[in-house]
Amino acid sequence: MMDDEATYLCASCGEEILIPIDVSQGQNQEYVEDCPVCCCPMVIVVEIHPDGSITCRADRE
Repeated sequence: MMDDEATYLCASCGEEILIPIDVSQGQNQEYVEDCPVCCCPMVIVVEIHPDGSITCRADRE
């Protein structure tokens, strides 16, 4: 079963952020979202692997 949440570390403040993942949007996703802690914009990159695991990272915009 595929998870529908993942975490990333904010590249600005270092906080671990839990985000929902919309698996219907494809295996490779990229979007901009503000960190809910420090408000810096992050480019969120999500990869959904064939085994159902999810990799998520955040880069500064």
